[in-house]
Amino acid sequence: MENTKYPGVLGNKETLVETLGITYEELTPDRVVCKMPVGPKTWQPYGLLHGGASVALAETAASVGTALNINGETHYAVGLEINANHVKGKRDGIVTATAAPLHKGRTTMVWDIRITDEEDKLICVSRCTVAIVKKR
Repeated sequence: MENTKYPGVLGNKETLVETLGITYEELTPDRVVCKMPVGPKTWQPYGLLHGGASVALAETAASVGTALNINGETHYAVGLEINANHVKGKRDGIVTATAAPLHKGRTTMVWDIRITDEEDKLICVSRCTVAIVKKR
């Protein structure tokens, strides 16, 4: 997805986002939807989706969502705290993270992120607090 409305938010070349194959499907200040393939790049040693890959997907969605709500010329968004409950394993296919804000503050935002499979079955649920930091 090309980011013309929010320039600078999706600069993902040579980052973890690119490495994991994360793509953006929907970008609004109140909803972010990202997809990630499940395969060798996102597996743990037993051939299952790595919990860390799910957490990276969740934090990406929350951070991008926060960035869409702030002035990117004066501030940037960084993950401050994240938790995740891995509910179901996944060996292949695509997972989708859907993030929605629970709190939009001046210095932090809190996001609820649900990661589901192609059949909308819950894989992981996460909550992420994102700090809003003034650029120097």
